Amino acid sequence: MIVPMSEKHVPQVAELERLCFSDPWSEASVAGELLNPLSNWLVYEENGVVAGYIGAQSVHPEADVMNLAVAPGFRRQGIARKLLNSLIQLLHRQGIEALFLEVRPSNYAAIALYEVFGFVQVGRRPKYYVNPSEDALILRKEL
Repeated sequence: MIVPMSEKHVPQVAELERLCFSDPWSEASVAGELLNPLSNWLVYEENGVVAGYIGAQSVHPEADVMNLAVAPGFRRQGIARKLLNSLIQLLHRQGIEALFLEVRPSNYAAIALYEVFGFVQVGRRPKYYVNPSEDALILRKEL
């Protein structure tokens, strides 16, 4: 089930950050998003376990996906697709007109997912990522 992130989800989301990213957000940073009026974070829960999450920050009329992750044991089950779809619907209801995100060029699975949703590359950020160093593709979708 997809629900808005709450305080009870923060430790599990922070743990997924550590599992899924080489430069993870701290638990304090994740918790801080709950206080940010520009943020929308959703989690996919299964029997009380956070299997995945997605977060975005909006500055009307645009939003930027901050993070999207699915726990390794829950991958290839459509959870990322459901999270992204739910976020897009939420942002559209809020009047957001365009959604941006950055992705590693080597993250073929994520790029394939974003292409299914109609994201297109609009730029590149040199050396955006660390551990390992890699450019970021900037993708955009009109909502």
